[in-house]
Amino acid sequence: MLTRMDHVGIVAHTMDEASDVLIEKLGFALDVARSPLPEGLRFEAENTQIFFVKIGLGETRVEILLPEDATKSIGRYLEKRGPGMHHLCYASDDVVGDAARLRNEGLQMIDLGADPAALGGCFFHPRSMGGILT
Repeated sequence: MLTRMDHVGIVAHTMDEASDVLIEKLGFALDVARSPLPEGLRFEAENTQIFFVKIGLGETRVEILLPEDATKSIGRYLEKRGPGMHHLCYASDDVVGDAARLRNEGLQMIDLGADPAALGGCFFHPRSMGGILT
């Protein structure tokens, strides 16, 4: 079952660009437990650094995606559309079951070449999700 909103993913050119609004202006804090400093997390398959920002007292986070180049999909997305929202992510207590249920509902899962459980999640194409990568 999908249990809650986990995070909203945004894409930016630099950490300064993303943190100007999220940390400096809105006053949110970097989630150092989920994104170890100084490098954050590394998503090697996408040549992307990842940092999480805490939103108030709840569990929802903003994930900051910082692609290092435009050779992979996140970098191409940034190059084409500029900085901003990239995806929504929901927490699930059964990723494989939820993925199967959503596919049965007609949603188009993006094939990343691995089992959703092995990846820790899965993505659904924006054209089947009302325009939002999910």
